[in-house]
Amino acid sequence: MRSIWRGHIKFSLVTIPIQIFNAIERKNDVSFKQLHDKDHGSIGYSKNCKSCNEEVPYGDIVKGYEYEPDQFVVIHPDELKKLRLKSTRTIDIEAFVDINEVHPSRFEAVYYVGPHGDIAHDTFNLLIKALAKSGKAGVGRIVLRDREDVVLLVPEGQGMIMYKLRYPYELRSLNDVPDLKDVKVQEEQMQLAETLIDSLSMGFEQISFEDHYREAVMELVQDKIEGKEIVQLEEAEEEKPVVDIMAALKASIDEAKKRK
Repeated sequence: MRSIWRGHIKFSLVTIPIQIFNAIERKNDVSFKQLHDKDHGSIGYSKNCKSCNEEVPYGDIVKGYEYEPDQFVVIHPDELKKLRLKSTRTIDIEAFVDINEVHPSRFEAVYYVGPHGDIAHDTFNLLIKALAKSGKAGVGRIVLRDREDVVLLVPEGQGMIMYKLRYPYELRSLNDVPDLKDVKVQEEQMQLAETLIDSLSMGFEQISFEDHYREAVMELVQDKIEGKEIVQLEEAEEEKPVVDIMAALKASIDEAKKRK
């Protein structure tokens, strides 16, 4: 595994050499290229101006911020370069917070963090063990790809997970979702629902996470390679809304018990 960033974690007067790694594996992703159906030639990508309909070379493209409909402030690449933050190669921990205070909606990307060099082992292990014992996580800032991001540093085993966090302005309000309302629930229905939840409860690691779409695509690709006829799958019947909640809950509990 090759690191994508090397620097230091700093909290107060303590400095720890670290390295950061991508936690996401991309090589197994299913991806497609655009082809011409007639001769299977690769499709190129060109940018055309909607005003003069001419193809525009990369060097003649500038960025525009639309501050009013069809009104743009033009910003050139060299102007943006002047705004780039200087990477200090240091993650300054600004505070320690309870991990459960950070809502999952704030998580954007995940990375792994490890010590860099023998000199870092003692202080790195001290930090992760102290965080694990306290139930806290460190909040700091890092410059990745010319952008400053807020990150959450969480101990995990002998290493650390770094979550890149979304800024509050990036999230819509849940209150904007239509038709949300507080409806009184019958006590008997609540008891059955709790029983059903208990019947279906298991450890997270026991759940089988299979990418059914990827498996179906790869099976399709293999069939096409072997020249097999492609048979269309039957569509599942549309689920109908539950009318008798009590009967549905009781039947669901019986089904869950059979599965266990």
